[in-house]
Amino acid sequence: MKNTNAIITLLFLLLILAVPANGQTGSNTLSSVNISGIDKERLNRYDDFLKKEISERRIPGAVSYIMRRGEIVHETAYGYSSLADKTPIRQDQLFHIMSMTKPIVTAAFMMLYEEGYFFLTDPVSKYLPQFKDLRVAKDLGQGLNSETEPANKEITINHLLTHTAGFSHGLGGTKLDNEIAKALYSEPHKNIESRVNAMLEMPLIGHPGEQWYYSASPDVLALLIEHFSGMTTAKFLKDRIFDPLDMKDTGYNISKENRGRWMPVHNLDKQGNLINSKTQLPTEGNTVYGGTHGLFSSASDYMKFCQILLNKGLYKGKHLLSPKTVDIMTMNQVGNLYEAAGQGFGLGFGVTTDLADSKALGSVGQYYWSGAYCTYFFIDPKEELIVILMSQLQPYNNYYGEKMRQMVYQSLITKY
Repeated sequence: MKNTNAIITLLFLLLILAVPANGQTGSNTLSSVNISGIDKERLNRYDDFLKKEISERRIPGAVSYIMRRGEIVHETAYGYSSLADKTPIRQDQLFHIMSMTKPIVTAAFMMLYEEGYFFLTDPVSKYLPQFKDLRVAKDLGQGLNSETEPANKEITINHLLTHTAGFSHGLGGTKLDNEIAKALYSEPHKNIESRVNAMLEMPLIGHPGEQWYYSASPDVLALLIEHFSGMTTAKFLKDRIFDPLDMKDTGYNISKENRGRWMPVHNLDKQGNLINSKTQLPTEGNTVYGGTHGLFSSASDYMKFCQILLNKGLYKGKHLLSPKTVDIMTMNQVGNLYEAAGQGFGLGFGVTTDLADSKALGSVGQYYWSGAYCTYFFIDPKEELIVILMSQLQPYNNYYGEKMRQMVYQSLITKY
């Protein structure tokens, strides 16, 4: 009798432990929620949004990845890679990641910092003499015809990393911006040194350290990588980041065997119809290994890079970067110079500094960036969350980056 009572008691305890704490019966959705803290039904809103944008011909197609607490919880590909021939998009599609090159090159550059090649406070002219005696335009609207004055201080490596050096990306819309864009991206250059030297022939848009101005400064980082390492930036990235992380689909050129996985960029024609763009950037033969843009990658490859950052530089028991280095890269380094509400800028990333001011879902400490052809990512260390969305559409619009955050964050139902 005692044995029977013990067995009954044991079965009763097992039954209690098997019942979910909220009183609901188990399901696949509940199981996935318990692991990742994401409500899959809520996440369907994100899928529905992407499908609607594709069906209404606002974007050609998209690939999405979401990782929470080390688990891939969203891995989808919708629409077409090419509207011209109705090629279905692939999960392993290759994209021009454009300015999402910048964080990768910044991380590579900081590896050299850890090896003691320089201080962040060093003047760039210590290593590249052509950075001496730069001048600043007094009137950006006059372009190259503007009167200039000597820069009131030297550009430091920290200025390059934070876009506060006084350089431009050529996107500001002024006459000088337009002339800078032409010199950097319309004129032929054989290598990254040629493009940097062309930038130095133009006056600065402001004195170093006095403004945040989106710029081609990461190209200088790429040139410095070559200066310190003695190898091309392409080889340095391959040896120090891509090979260790098994990022086989990332580089400045696409091999012939992988050409079919490349997604061309699309745009709206004059009638508002979404079409393949008539002009495409070359996928092979590229020799300017820049820091501003230039890399091709897949969403899954970029996820590996993001995981290293979320894991404070750790990969398979080895630190590619120190946790302390990742910390300074992902904290606000520019005070109030970055003008977006609730945001700052670190070393290579935008950083959320004030959630109330941002007027959006998220976390303080979230860091992120995007690319000119509508590729986006963010990393939220507090939520152990990485989100990537990639398409190929111009002109750039951060609408999809904002919707991505809104739709993903609303699906989180358990806190970190």
